[in-house]
Amino acid sequence: MSRLPIRARVATTLGDAAGKVSRLTGRGDGSVIGGVVGLKVAPDLLSQLSAGRQIVLVTGTNGKTTTTRLVTAAVRSLGQEVASNAFGANMESGLVSALSSAPDAPYAVLEVDERYLPAMMKATSPRVVVLLNLSRDQMDRAAEIWMVARRWHEAFAQMPDVRVVANADDPLVAWAAGSAGQATWVAAGQRWLDDSWCCPRCGSHLRRDELGWRCGECGLSRPSARWVLEGEAVIDAAGAVRELALALPGRANRSNAVMALAVASFFGADVEQALPHLRSVASVAGRYTSVQRRDRTLRLLLAKNPAGWLEAFDVLGPDGRPVLLAVNAQVPDGKDTSWLWDVDYRVLRGRTVLVAGERKVDLAVRLEAAEVPFEVVDGVEAAVDRVPPGNLDVIANYTAFQQIRATLGRSA
Repeated sequence: MSRLPIRARVATTLGDAAGKVSRLTGRGDGSVIGGVVGLKVAPDLLSQLSAGRQIVLVTGTNGKTTTTRLVTAAVRSLGQEVASNAFGANMESGLVSALSSAPDAPYAVLEVDERYLPAMMKATSPRVVVLLNLSRDQMDRAAEIWMVARRWHEAFAQMPDVRVVANADDPLVAWAAGSAGQATWVAAGQRWLDDSWCCPRCGSHLRRDELGWRCGECGLSRPSARWVLEGEAVIDAAGAVRELALALPGRANRSNAVMALAVASFFGADVEQALPHLRSVASVAGRYTSVQRRDRTLRLLLAKNPAGWLEAFDVLGPDGRPVLLAVNAQVPDGKDTSWLWDVDYRVLRGRTVLVAGERKVDLAVRLEAAEVPFEVVDGVEAAVDRVPPGNLDVIANYTAFQQIRATLGRSA
């Protein structure tokens, strides 16, 4: 703190106080209000707090919060303190709060909303930027993804010293990162293909084969990856193969872990050193948490857009356990629920499906069209009473997820 100008020190002190008041009064976790107050006092506070640190920015449509947590765990294997916005406050105020809370941390791993990545790059001068994926989201809360990719492309061209760790299997990400001066490519996979049929450079149809994707017109093609997710294992840049054996479920989280290992390697941590730290991560901001309720075990899964729902379906219990789906349409979710029609719900056939949330009627209509039997309930407590003792998977979008966590208690 002593290296900061007086105005920045005052701003940080006031922001920290505001965050503590927010937590003590139960209004929130303080991860936003502290930054808001600090920036009111010192508008360039983010740049001042970033100076002299090794900054990693993590962005993409899905997986930002989980990957940020995994990168943080991997970098901590170096024995250094790491600042991070662990609860997903991913705009300027959230980054300020994270850095203020750990003023002496030499490293910072920060989740960034994909729309604001260029501005946050300018403010923080990161060493590494992690690009996960780009797919459709609610248009009233997110920019069109080709526009996002173009802005990323321009930002990397202007900052050639930034190292990019990027998913080679996502054409939009690969094109956006193609202007970077330094890139580490990761074969992290891409299950959602509906937003990547066209070449991001020329607009022609992309072709896919066992070697990946390529454009037959302009020649844009999948970069050769140095890090590879192969089933349950990671193949590192030296060709060594190791089992991941994560506590977090699903292929998407294995992909996130490989990205995290590639970042940690850049800072000098090898896979053997970082993997135990990744394996210790069992939940992220309530996601994948299991909660006991009246002889039922509820597992909480977050899904905010079509690609996210596809990944959530991938980790549903294999025993045909019942599932509760909850959808809201508040400002953080996006008020347009037409995206529900992009999700293939037929995978839920044969399960007991319960529907809740502020937009449960919209979801019910979609399930009816998919010929998935369902029952509408008033909330998570009613869902618990409608299923027999045992397991219940819960999939919810952002504000519905937070409401369920509040109902179940913050232990969730």
